[in-house]
Amino acid sequence: MSSPQLPGGWMSISTGFTKLCKGLAVVLIGGHIVVHILPFTVSYLALIPAKTIPFVWNLISAGYVEQSVYGVVISTIGLLFIGKLLEPIWGSREFLKFIFVVNFLTSACVFITAISLYYITTQELYLYLPISGFQGVLAGFLVGIKQLIPDQELFLLKIKAKWLPSLALLVSVFLSFFVKESTSYLPTVIFGTCIGWIYLRYWQKKPETKLRGDPSDEFAFSTFFPEILRPAIDPVATIFERMLCGKRPESDENGYTLGGASLSGSDSVEASRRRERGARALEERLAATGKTEETQTDASENV
Repeated sequence: MSSPQLPGGWMSISTGFTKLCKGLAVVLIGGHIVVHILPFTVSYLALIPAKTIPFVWNLISAGYVEQSVYGVVISTIGLLFIGKLLEPIWGSREFLKFIFVVNFLTSACVFITAISLYYITTQELYLYLPISGFQGVLAGFLVGIKQLIPDQELFLLKIKAKWLPSLALLVSVFLSFFVKESTSYLPTVIFGTCIGWIYLRYWQKKPETKLRGDPSDEFAFSTFFPEILRPAIDPVATIFERMLCGKRPESDENGYTLGGASLSGSDSVEASRRRERGARALEERLAATGKTEETQTDASENV
């Protein structure tokens, strides 16, 4: 089911950032200033696999420390604009929980990958390269947009929102061949996308239905790939899904699970309704923003 088109496009939402996003933006900017003024703090705040034990807090702090100006600018802008779309729909508590889980598990996966690469290649670069940044969470945000408004087209581009995570991964892989600094961001983006999808697919609570996740076909793992590749990806994804989550409960002829558990088909309907509610909430926000601007314009003309 396609989601409604939002009037005015994404860029019409340009003001009214949430307090939580503003606070997190201050943290990102403050972290960058700290490591810029005091470079030695990178060793304590960034993820350096050889020092993660005993500095285990790096698994959390690394996500909020941007070492470059470009990084802090992109992360701050992405947080403010994407957060404004997601937080009103998810709620502040769920939004913050998503950030924490994706950030922590992304750092943990990067740590395990770096240690594994060291033992495979014996190159100490993997142990002492400082890795940090908000890119993993931003990649997870893009998955959230894919879930809520998959058919919304981007401003000035004829690309639907459902392709944002895949596009971000392709750009990151492409840049890693030509920009040396981007190589350290690539694992973070990859794991951020995967963890974001896993969280939204299996773990996110839905208070209105007391269910978890989004098992709809429109949000399956294969939807990250072109349609021609999906028949080959679906069987592999199914194997991993059963390994991680077990076999889904069987349903009866009416579409409900035997034993009272939630049914995949009924959850798919709920997921579609959820996307409609998300798009509707954004439409209401855009309409309220438009009315506010009209009121301000009329007031200025009267003066």
